[in-house]
Amino acid sequence: MTQDVNLAQLRALVAVTDTGGFGSAAAELGVSQSAVSHTVAALERMLGAPVLHRGSPVRPTPLGERILPHARTAVASAAAVRSIATHHHGGLTGTVRLAAPTTVCQGLLPGLLCDWRAEHPRLTVRVFEGEDDELGVWLEAGTVDAAVLVDADPPPPGAVALGADSMHALLRRDHPLAGEAAVDVADLTDDDFLLSEGGCERHIRDAYRRAGVRFVPHHRIRDLNTLIGMVQAGVGVSVMPALAQPMLPADCVLVPIRPAVHRTLTLTGPAGRPWTPAVTGLLASLHGTDVIGMIGVISGAGGARGAAAPR
Repeated sequence: MTQDVNLAQLRALVAVTDTGGFGSAAAELGVSQSAVSHTVAALERMLGAPVLHRGSPVRPTPLGERILPHARTAVASAAAVRSIATHHHGGLTGTVRLAAPTTVCQGLLPGLLCDWRAEHPRLTVRVFEGEDDELGVWLEAGTVDAAVLVDADPPPPGAVALGADSMHALLRRDHPLAGEAAVDVADLTDDDFLLSEGGCERHIRDAYRRAGVRFVPHHRIRDLNTLIGMVQAGVGVSVMPALAQPMLPADCVLVPIRPAVHRTLTLTGPAGRPWTPAVTGLLASLHGTDVIGMIGVISGAGGARGAAAPR
């Protein structure tokens, strides 16, 4: 090996792995697809073995898997150096890859993204939607730079508590309980229960356990839009976070449940490596703010079923 691995090669490896293809990686990097292909091929020649399986999607080989964490660190460090220099002259710049659960992407992030865009016009925030249990893995693996974690315990130093998001019963507007200020979970046993497998199961089971009611879901649904559509069609009822409000059709409502259960949401960078200046800057602007309360999410203490959807 007569040459050192360079940053462009590592950046190409990371981009292809994260986007799943050479074409999408080229679009992300702002270069041609052939340039990405040639850069990865040069890396493989230097290493003497393939780092990627060419398929659909493209996946790292065992060698690629071993190299990838170091490649991510190198790419992130280079980006941090550029960001520090820019911040030194005023303002945040670069790209922050932010992961969050579906309901947070729907009910919380639109407002935050608008605020961040106005405050930091040279900074790009890219959103990655994932399940609760995926987000921490992505964050520590370097796939994303920041994430909104559910019930982080303990949150890393510097993390920002966004607020508490209460659990609500999802009902058709013509359901007999839809007009109540709150609904006992015991009263939901008369209907088939549709369980979302997106991460709130433990909160729902906790509510039923505290109520002394046996929890027997009739359907398990992975996609929230599918679950909402089934409730809308009269198949059954469900329980989901208040932040799901923007996803609901006009003929469905959210009603607080008893006993009250909530999840805490925390915006943080990775625990195992330094945060980029851009992540630090974004989080610093939110310290001391109840973001969920600020945007007017349905309260768990009352039955604000007619409340406006979060911005």
